[in-house]
Amino acid sequence: MTIHEVARTAGVSVATVSKVINDRYGVAAGTSERVREVIDQLGYESSLVARSLRSSRTSVLGILVAEFEPFSAEILKGASRAITGTGYELLAYSAGASGPAQHPGWERRHLRRLAGTLIDGAVLVTPTVVDTGVSVPVVAIDPHTGPAGMPTIDSDNHSGAVAATEHLLALGHERIGFLAGRPDLESSRLREAGFRSAMAAAGLAVDERLVVPGDYRREDALEPSRGMLARADRPTAVFAANDLMALAALDVAAELGLDVPRDLSVVGFDNVPESALCDPPLTTISQPMQQMGAEAVTMLLGLLAAGEEAEPASPAHVQLPTGLVVRSSTAPPAPR
Repeated sequence: MTIHEVARTAGVSVATVSKVINDRYGVAAGTSERVREVIDQLGYESSLVARSLRSSRTSVLGILVAEFEPFSAEILKGASRAITGTGYELLAYSAGASGPAQHPGWERRHLRRLAGTLIDGAVLVTPTVVDTGVSVPVVAIDPHTGPAGMPTIDSDNHSGAVAATEHLLALGHERIGFLAGRPDLESSRLREAGFRSAMAAAGLAVDERLVVPGDYRREDALEPSRGMLARADRPTAVFAANDLMALAALDVAAELGLDVPRDLSVVGFDNVPESALCDPPLTTISQPMQQMGAEAVTMLLGLLAAGEEAEPASPAHVQLPTGLVVRSSTAPPAPR
């Protein structure tokens, strides 16, 4: 449906339709009403690109992710809630099957396609780089390298990991395995540091054979979990740096005939919806993912409202608290 078809159906000029769409003066009330009725009847929507060329704004914010998975899905829910009533729309964008998460710099390519013609600003979820080289304002959520170079929203990963480890220690566990995340992520590094800090504070040495990478993916964590839990001297508890890897540990425990939590306690990190629905429900660290999405949109709207004054000397950094959620996957270790 084009503006020309609207004009022909309404019996007016294209210029008149354009004036009505853009609320400009010079169109009689009756004519304007007739044009709007035709627009509703035909379902016409103006092109975002055309809107951008006319006003240099599209009233659309982009939220760019490497892939759609539970963490980014929760971020999107919060962003969608925050944009309601602002006059802006939200465009979620991912390169999907091309595997951009494996290629640093994916956000630069995405932004160059969208910035200035389709979106007025962007939220980047776990970007690999922060020097994006675009003119539109950008806010980062949990960037790979940590807060630097652009306004950033993240959560207290270190304290969350300490709380998870202390929970297991308080139950009496001393031999604790750790499923680590991706080595290129600052959040992953902080979670491992929190685990090690809590173990050291308890006077316990970390068995390095029980610290294995799981890459934050359920499928990639299956084999490391299997290697850890099939040992004769297996751990009595596992702390996984995200819920997807914790779910992999539950899968392997069931495969090996281990009862959770009698034979093995498992703690995750994130509190994605799946963590409450698995069997048994997962003890985890709640990361306020929806709030992170909402805070990022609010920060981005503030940058847009400030216009050219939106380049702070020190980019804003908002860190949100994490918290322990105790469910049925943890218990004191069984006597051996």
